[in-house]
Amino acid sequence: MEIIDIQNNTELKTNIAATIGFFDGVHAGHRFLIEQLKRAAEMRNLPSALITFRRHPQTVLRPGDETALLNTLDERLSLLASTGIDYCLLADFSPELSQLDAKTFIHNVLRKQLSVSCLVIGYDHRFGKNRAEGFEEYLVYGSQCGIEVIPALEFSKEIHVSSTAIRRLLFQKKLEDANRLLTYDYSLEGIVVEGNKLGCKIGFPTANLELLEPRKVIPSEGIYAVRVYVGGEPYGGMAYIGKRPTVAENGEQSIEVNIFDFSGNLYGKTLRLEFVRYVRDDCRFDGIESLIEQLKKDKSNIQNILSKA
Repeated sequence: MEIIDIQNNTELKTNIAATIGFFDGVHAGHRFLIEQLKRAAEMRNLPSALITFRRHPQTVLRPGDETALLNTLDERLSLLASTGIDYCLLADFSPELSQLDAKTFIHNVLRKQLSVSCLVIGYDHRFGKNRAEGFEEYLVYGSQCGIEVIPALEFSKEIHVSSTAIRRLLFQKKLEDANRLLTYDYSLEGIVVEGNKLGCKIGFPTANLELLEPRKVIPSEGIYAVRVYVGGEPYGGMAYIGKRPTVAENGEQSIEVNIFDFSGNLYGKTLRLEFVRYVRDDCRFDGIESLIEQLKKDKSNIQNILSKA
């Protein structure tokens, strides 16, 4: 996939088949749409292209919006590249762009600037100022300037697949459902920082993570079976998200991981956690001994989960 940085003065000279979206998560619904785009492009002997944005449009439409995201930009681009698309046209969503009506956007941006000759529209996708118009209007505007507008099929009438739905599942402890819709295991990346070292004292040393991208969705608090990537090497592990109620009153949320069969200094290193299974709720124990006994059970359970994953 070739990434083309779109600026105001960028003009593509080759006709393309394209679709538009932010594609947060690059989930099953996005992949279904992209496969339809690839087929449409092949039938018309055109290169396929995705038009997407660096920042979520809501951050422009609603300044101060703190919508948590499923992917960083780099993750999103990597996932989009895995779909086999030809081009990714990466643009900045600006206040000026948000004020364009659908007709102007189709005529001036899609056709004149980006040379779109075939536009595949997601079944529920709307663009243009205030999202005021829909597919029937796009069809007319496209025919006026030489763009063939094609409606995409819906992924499923029984299963609602959206970035919002996946975020909700992660917050609701329904990790397996979220991963199924994503088509991969949800992940977080962070730098290992110093903690209170209690884990070392009780036989379960943990790496405390400071997230590289604070705006990413943090799954619900609890214990998780995870794969941990250290310098690209995978290890099994159990992750904890919570406020450590057994040892701290009104503590801040922490993200920690106990890595199985690993020894070494991790401070300052970047770890990637892939969340495989939600195991149990966070809770307060009567004391450290009770906590240790539960952690032993958690480790055994998680090792069994990971061996079958």
